Amino acid sequence: MTDFFERKKIELGIDLNDVQKKAVLKTEGPTLVLACPGSGKTTTMIMRIGYLIEEKRVDPKRIKAITFSRVSARDMSERFKRFFPLSKPVDFSTIHSLAFMITRTYFEKQGITYDLIEGGGRGRQAVNKSFLLKGIYKEVLKDECTDDELSSLSTFISFIKNRMIPKKEWTDLKGPIDKAGLIAEKYEKLKTRDSHHLLLDFDDMLIYAEEALRVDEDLSDQFRSRFDYILTDESQDTSLVQHKIVEHLVAHHGNLCVVADDDQSIYTWRGAEPDYLLEFRKVYPEAEVLMMERNYRSSKEIVDTASKFIKRNKKRYPKEMFTENDAATPIVLKQLDDPKRQLEYVTYELLGEKELSEVAILFRNNSSSTMYVSELHRRGIPFYMKDADDKFFTHWVVEDILNFMRLSFNTTRKDIFAKIIMKMNVFISRSMLTKFENSQTTGNVFDDFIRTVDLQDRQIKKLMDYKKGYEVIPEMRPMRVIQLIRNDLGYEAALKSRAEKFGFRIDNLLEILDTLEGIASPLRTMVEFANRLKELEEAVQNAKFNPPENAVTLSTFHSAKGLEFRRVFMIDLQQGIIPAEEDEENEELMEEARRLFYVGITRAKERLELLSYRSDDGKNKEDSRFVNEVRGLLLKPKELKAQIDSGKVSASTKAVVPINPNGIRSSDEIKVGMTVKHRVFGQGEIISREGKEIHIQFGEMMRKLDLETVLTMRLLEMV
Repeated sequence: MTDFFERKKIELGIDLNDVQKKAVLKTEGPTLVLACPGSGKTTTMIMRIGYLIEEKRVDPKRIKAITFSRVSARDMSERFKRFFPLSKPVDFSTIHSLAFMITRTYFEKQGITYDLIEGGGRGRQAVNKSFLLKGIYKEVLKDECTDDELSSLSTFISFIKNRMIPKKEWTDLKGPIDKAGLIAEKYEKLKTRDSHHLLLDFDDMLIYAEEALRVDEDLSDQFRSRFDYILTDESQDTSLVQHKIVEHLVAHHGNLCVVADDDQSIYTWRGAEPDYLLEFRKVYPEAEVLMMERNYRSSKEIVDTASKFIKRNKKRYPKEMFTENDAATPIVLKQLDDPKRQLEYVTYELLGEKELSEVAILFRNNSSSTMYVSELHRRGIPFYMKDADDKFFTHWVVEDILNFMRLSFNTTRKDIFAKIIMKMNVFISRSMLTKFENSQTTGNVFDDFIRTVDLQDRQIKKLMDYKKGYEVIPEMRPMRVIQLIRNDLGYEAALKSRAEKFGFRIDNLLEILDTLEGIASPLRTMVEFANRLKELEEAVQNAKFNPPENAVTLSTFHSAKGLEFRRVFMIDLQQGIIPAEEDEENEELMEEARRLFYVGITRAKERLELLSYRSDDGKNKEDSRFVNEVRGLLLKPKELKAQIDSGKVSASTKAVVPINPNGIRSSDEIKVGMTVKHRVFGQGEIISREGKEIHIQFGEMMRKLDLETVLTMRLLEMV
C-alpha cells in the first residue's frame, strides 16, 4: 500500500495527505467522502481508481464512475489517462447516460418504442418538450406561454419527477404558475397516451431506469453484475431518483464511494436531495464517513472566513475547513454609489489586470451580466461567458421595446401595432383587437383604431396622447425613447399589471428595462440600438463557444462551482438578490442561499472582492445580509470594540457603511413589541425573536434579520 503512494509521488509528483490516503484505501463497502472546496477530491478519486486497478488487480471494466455533468465525466476521464496511461479505460459517465442505457434495455424487453423530446441527437424531432408544454399551457390557461413561464414550468416538472412525488399529488402542489400541477399531469398523459410508443424527456430516463431496476429482477441482476465498484461524484447535487438508481446497482456488493460536500448543495430547486447525505448511514448503516477538510486552493483569509461563514447553517456535517497556505490580501468589501459605479469600478480594475484568465465576475442572476457584456465588449476587454445565457436578447420585454420602436418608423403598420397595443395600458380586450385586425383600414393606426373600435372617452384620450408621443419619437435618442415607452406610453404600468396577473417578478422585468437603457445610453439612433443588441447577442455566443485567449470569466454562482480564479469579484450583493425575498421566507431556502454565497467565496485563491451599491434608480438598497455577516467575521474583537466606541468601521475591512452611534448594541435591549428604526426600512415593530434571528414588521412587510449583524453594525435604534 505504502509502495503505491510512494510510487505515485515519484511518477506524478502527487503527495496525498492522510485523509486522502484513507479515501483511496477504503475500497470495500460504502464510504461517504465529504470534500471541502479545494481539497483535491478529483485527484483523490482518480488515485482511488488507480489503486483498485494497480494494487487490487480490479478489471477497469468492473469500475463505474458517475459524474454530475458530461464536462466532469470528460475531465475525469482525461485526468485518469494522464495519471494511468497504461491502464485500460474506466467507464466515466453521467447518471443520465447510465439511466438511458438501462431504460433502453427495459423497453426493448417489453417491445416498447420511444422518441426523445429533449436534446440533440440524430434525425429531426417530430415534437419537442417545449412544443408540448406550450400547447398544454394554452389549452389550460387560454393564453400564450412566455419563455420565462416555459422555463419555470419545465423546471417544476423536472423537480417533481426527481423528487419522486406521486402523480396523484401533482395537482395539489404549489407551482411557479397557476395550475402548474395540472399542466404537468396533462403533459405526462400526452407522452404516454400510446403505451407501445412513448415520448421521453431527460427526467423520464431516470424514472424508468429506477422502475426497471426495482421491478425487473433479471434486468437488475444484469446491470448489478456489470460493476463491482461504483463511485459517484458531486453527490450533493444528486436527486432522490438518482440516489435510488445507485442503491439498486450496489445492492449486492455495497462497494460504493460517494464524494460530496453538503456545504455546496445548491440545486434543490432542480430536485437535488441534500438531506440524503445527512442521513447516509440510515441507507448504508456500515458506511464510513471521511472528511477532507484541508483547502489547497485559497489564502488563509479566504479559507478562515468561508469556514466561519458556512457554520451559520444548521443542517450540515460539522466540518472544520482549514488551510496551510499563507495569508495573501485582505477580503475587500466595497459599497459603490449605484450599479453604474459598480460597473465602472470593475471595468477599470480589469483594465489593470494582465492575467484576465485568472479573474472572474460572479453574480446570482444572469441578468446581471448583460451590462458587463456591453461594457467589456465596448472597451475591447476579452471575456468568456460560462453560462452564455442569450435569453435576454430574445426576452419578450426586449421584443416589446423593439416593436414599440419599429412602429415609429411607420405608424401605418397594423401588424406591429397589434403586438403592442395591449401593452400600452389602455385596457382593451382581445375581441377589440381582433375587430381592428380584420378591418380594412390603412391609415395611422391610432386614428384607425379609434374609428374602428367602440372605446370609452378615457381610452380615446390615452390613444391620442400616445399618437402625439409617436410624432416626436423619431427625433429622440434611444435611451429617451425607452423612457418614453416606459412612462408616457404606459408600458411600465402595463408590465406591473401583467406581473400581478401572471405571477412574474416585476423587479426582474424592470431590471431588463434598466439594462436596455444602459445599453442605449451612448447611442444616437434606434437603428444603432437595434444593431447593438444583435452585436451583443453574437458576442455572447462567441464568448461561450469561441472564447478568446486570456479572457475574464463571467458566471453565475451556480455555474462557477468547481472553478477557481486568482481574483474574484462577487457583484450585486444586495438584499433581495442574495438572499432573494423568497429565501427569507423559508429556512431551507435561506441555508441554500448561504451555501451559494459560500460557493462564490471559495472560488477565489488570493483576492476576493464583495461588491454592492447604496441605491438603484433613486431607491435605497441594503447590502446582502451575507455581506454583513462577512463584515462581522472580518472584525477582530478589539477592533470591533474600538469601532463600536468610535462609530467607524475599520479600514482593514474595506467596508464603507458607517456604524450608527445611537444604534442598539446589546441583545438584552432587544424586546418583542418594542418600536425600532432601521437605517433602510424605517420604523417597525419587533414581533418575535427566534434564536439568532429577530422578526420585525415594517408596515406591510415583515423582515427576518440576523441578530449578530444587527448588533455589530448597529442597524437598529430605539424610537
